[in-house]
Amino acid sequence: MDFEDTPEEAAFRAEVRAFLDRNAERKSEAKSFHRGRYIPEHNIPETVRAAKQWQAKKADAGFAGITWPRQWGGRGGTPVQQVIYGQEEQNYVVPRGVFEIGLGMCIPVLMVYGTPEHLEGHVRPAMRGEEIWCQLFSEPSAGSDLAGLRTRAVRDGDDWVVNGQKIWTSGAHFSNYGILVTRTDPDVPKHAGLTFFFVDMKSPGIEVRRIKQISGGSNFNEVFFTDVRVPDSQRLGKVGDGWKVSITTLMTERLAVGDAPGPDFDDIFALARTLELDAGPAIRNPAVREKLADWYVKTQGLKYTKFRTMTALSRGETPGPEASITKLVSANKLQDIASYGIDLLGMAGAVMDPEVAPMQAWFQEALLYAPGLRIAGGSDEILRNIIAERVLGLPADIRIDKDVPFSQLKTGKR
Repeated sequence: MDFEDTPEEAAFRAEVRAFLDRNAERKSEAKSFHRGRYIPEHNIPETVRAAKQWQAKKADAGFAGITWPRQWGGRGGTPVQQVIYGQEEQNYVVPRGVFEIGLGMCIPVLMVYGTPEHLEGHVRPAMRGEEIWCQLFSEPSAGSDLAGLRTRAVRDGDDWVVNGQKIWTSGAHFSNYGILVTRTDPDVPKHAGLTFFFVDMKSPGIEVRRIKQISGGSNFNEVFFTDVRVPDSQRLGKVGDGWKVSITTLMTERLAVGDAPGPDFDDIFALARTLELDAGPAIRNPAVREKLADWYVKTQGLKYTKFRTMTALSRGETPGPEASITKLVSANKLQDIASYGIDLLGMAGAVMDPEVAPMQAWFQEALLYAPGLRIAGGSDEILRNIIAERVLGLPADIRIDKDVPFSQLKTGKR
């Protein structure tokens, strides 16, 4: 691994910092309690408006679509430049949670499988924040086993008629478009009978129902499709190649949304420095210090794993499946840190009001959303399988359904 920027990368990092210093506020300890990818429930329209303004400003400065071709308004830069920008932006207070899925997953897959007309119509608007996209993958009976999905698409002339349900769709309630994987042939093995589309979220027959979360937010949605007509011109990839297109999307997901939002080591360390326990400052307690040491080691391990990814990108290589390690470790670490932070706070840990709770109730809120991050984007079990098989080279799980037509697979229904 090479931990140092090349001269070109260092110059780009300086350019990014200059832009951010001019246009955003650097985080201070008092203002570092942002909510990661999660949008404040009480003011979604204002958050979306602010995010659109920030995205347009980034686009004008050449920091949106950094790796995208210049002909679509991108910078034509390198993947490592995108990583550098992300590293620097996280040190500033900027709107988050609106465009990560669209720009990190949806548009990249459109650029691989879309037609020139698709790219002309959607890449630049998405990059400038004029369009918001969501990902319509998971279903009530197909989450970790995505290939078990049941949403059907039936050909009808130049259209496909879609019926079914998706769930846990982040941002569907304010999205303009979504990428959608459906089953078009139930009489072949489950991975072979899928077809991939993008859809207008305002199409007749699409109903979005928000899911109330324990944290009080409603960032996730159920999406129902009832005789929704999708033009064949909005198909991405060949009929029956939906799994291949989906894998392309999921590979970009690890880099786009792999990190868990805070609180992280620096935040629990700050709490321990300022919090007084019965026997004195929490930071002087051996048990607290032991916990902090464990999280510091994990944080450093994640940092160097990301350096491997950056090194591969800097060399023009494609990062491997080791990116799954980041998601697996960071989501579990977040849950542990949030839980321990509340324990340290004692009775104050039960206070959810950010106006009166220590550190604006960040640990309390994080404990409520952290378990979901161990499922979203790949459950712990799936990620462990990926790491075991594709990173460590261990034998693959036995799959008895591999060659069985989907229509013959047994379900829980009689």
